[in-house]
Amino acid sequence: MKKDITEILQQRILVLDGAMGTMIKRHKLEEEDFRKGWFEDHTQPLKGNNDLLSLTRPEIIKEIHAAYFEAGADIAETNTFSGTTIAQADYGLEGAVYDINYHSAKIAREVADEFTEKNPDKPRFVAGSMGPTNRTASISPDVNDPGFRAITFEELVVAYKQQAEALLDGGVDILLVETVFDTLNAKAALFAIDEVCNERGLKVPVMVSGTITDQSGRTLTGQTTEAFLISVSHMNLLTVGLNCALGASMMRPYLQVLDRKAPFGVSAHPNAGLPNEFGEYDETPEMMASQIKDFLDENLVNIIGGCCGTNPDHIKAIADLAAQYEPRKIAVNV
Repeated sequence: MKKDITEILQQRILVLDGAMGTMIKRHKLEEEDFRKGWFEDHTQPLKGNNDLLSLTRPEIIKEIHAAYFEAGADIAETNTFSGTTIAQADYGLEGAVYDINYHSAKIAREVADEFTEKNPDKPRFVAGSMGPTNRTASISPDVNDPGFRAITFEELVVAYKQQAEALLDGGVDILLVETVFDTLNAKAALFAIDEVCNERGLKVPVMVSGTITDQSGRTLTGQTTEAFLISVSHMNLLTVGLNCALGASMMRPYLQVLDRKAPFGVSAHPNAGLPNEFGEYDETPEMMASQIKDFLDENLVNIIGGCCGTNPDHIKAIADLAAQYEPRKIAVNV
């Protein structure tokens, strides 16, 4: 790694990029865009499987990473939110998982290195995005059979291990277990990461980011913010944080919990408000930055960025603001 991110984290607030899906949507892509050169003869529809674009339209993904770095982001997330065999099974593409993760990481790495070379005083990092999958290990999807599980812990470990290996092969600096709605899924991801690191003799910074699904202040599987933190604190994390589901103003009380209790860095990448009736996000960069200012005034975060509905304009407004503040003090060195 160019510079130790754990040291930089204590010197300044780092900025994570914004939404990949929001930017992809601007391109108004069709079915053929998701097949080009790789999946021409695949028998199932692929439109909307955004992770495939790292293979079929890599220039789009590269352009998005560059736009976020240009806006001031320090960390780019790879285009791999659904990059597990579990999520790709919906498309019959379990066999493409290594390529998806490896090439997504390579693209982000290439762009990050270009920006670091231009400005070595602001090194750019790549976080391998490991999404929650579309199954939950803690609760039953069948109301008539509460004991049923659609996935096991062991199956999740196998899938996450494949993803982590490919992301590391592609050159990521960090592994980001994100949008955690079921902490048991996240613990499987952390177990898999631990296995890979032990096998390879590596020490990789790990970020974990949960999602509070509504104003009850709980994850989808019922954990409070503090319970979520306790559940993942067995790992020596770079950061623990929250993303998605809520806008910045609604996320604040749960970040306050993490600030008080977490011995790690704290991250936040909220949505641009809540979606309207058309599923669009209405908060402007200025509106979002004014709410995030409260996080910074209270010294709640070490890493700040954006999730659904955010674009480079949002990230620029956030980065400009974050540059004026000191990072949250980390109680125990990470």
